[in-house]
Amino acid sequence: MKIGFIGLGIMGAPMAQNLMQAGHEMFVRTRSKVPDALKTATACASNADVARAADVVILMLPDTPDVETVLFGEDGVASGLTKGKLVIDMSSIAPIETKRFAKKINELGCDYLDAPVSGGEVGAKAASLTIMVGGDEAVFERAKPLFEAMGKNITLVGGNGDGQTTKVANQIIVALNIAAVGEALLFASKAGADPAKVRQALMGGFAASRILEVHGERMIKRTFNPGFRIALHQKDLSLALAGAKSMGVALPQTASAAQLMQSCAAHGWDQLDHSALVKALEQMAAHEVAPD
Repeated sequence: MKIGFIGLGIMGAPMAQNLMQAGHEMFVRTRSKVPDALKTATACASNADVARAADVVILMLPDTPDVETVLFGEDGVASGLTKGKLVIDMSSIAPIETKRFAKKINELGCDYLDAPVSGGEVGAKAASLTIMVGGDEAVFERAKPLFEAMGKNITLVGGNGDGQTTKVANQIIVALNIAAVGEALLFASKAGADPAKVRQALMGGFAASRILEVHGERMIKRTFNPGFRIALHQKDLSLALAGAKSMGVALPQTASAAQLMQSCAAHGWDQLDHSALVKALEQMAAHEVAPD
């Protein structure tokens, strides 16, 4: 297929590369330099040009305003679409705005899927992402081979917006687990135990989790180079809290995790991996899980 891919960042670049390796012809656009791994892709001058060239346009962008600009701004995707084309937004953005974007694209005679992902840079490179899809079932089936080139756990959750709602729920769980692992390892370290051995012991019990396995190790080894930046997780928790407010739902633990991330941001750590949330806890305890 002819695939357009807009947004070649930490996640987008390896996702686009996996689509190319699956044999698809790629038309790309990004704010930065096109990565060397995608040098055989066709770089387009505008987002509209991507839409004109491709049958399917995939977006992987930081936030809701970015998606709106790319879709509907000057020389945006919408201005280059013709009937029958498909737009897939794999960014993590607001569910309510997603429904509005989908409606506008549908009015142009085109299809729309929201398909945010989980798995971070590691999952993007390994083509093992979890993909949560919102949209029409027939459209989902049409796009499924593309998703299978990028991920493993692929689920049609419901209609447009439901994929984004699922991603927000995912980010709530991930944030609270990072905070829990951070507190547990900090407690153990402050008490004089070896946090690496504590983690190893916990991995064999009911407390075992992917977060304890991967991010617990990051906290101990102090490897906070970003797989998924605190700034982006802050954005996702803001979506959760804004949505909760509009529905009259209390999310007290989510609010707590959001404040820990805000503390990290205040200290200039928002470009670190979200496992660095532990640094806010360490500051309050005047103790580090392990030395830098």
